[in-house]
Amino acid sequence: MPRPAYRSRSLRRVKVRTPGGRTVVHYEKRAKGVPKCPVTNLPLGGMNHKVYRFGISIRAPSRPYGGVFSHKVLARALRLAVRG
Repeated sequence: MPRPAYRSRSLRRVKVRTPGGRTVVHYEKRAKGVPKCPVTNLPLGGMNHKVYRFGISIRAPSRPYGGVFSHKVLARALRLAVRG
């Protein structure tokens, strides 16, 4: 029976063939989803999804709320702020 930490379904199970011919189970973290806008639920443009080891400042666009809100929501918010 696996250790208690490995019984969770938060880790995906991958069957790996060893050089000795045995098939063993390796546990990996599941792939992360694409970052999405919290308002429109659209995938965020300009985000580098492939590079998770870098911080958010490197992955996200350098505009205000870049990496948080989609461009449509940001444009609407800026228009409302300017118009008053």
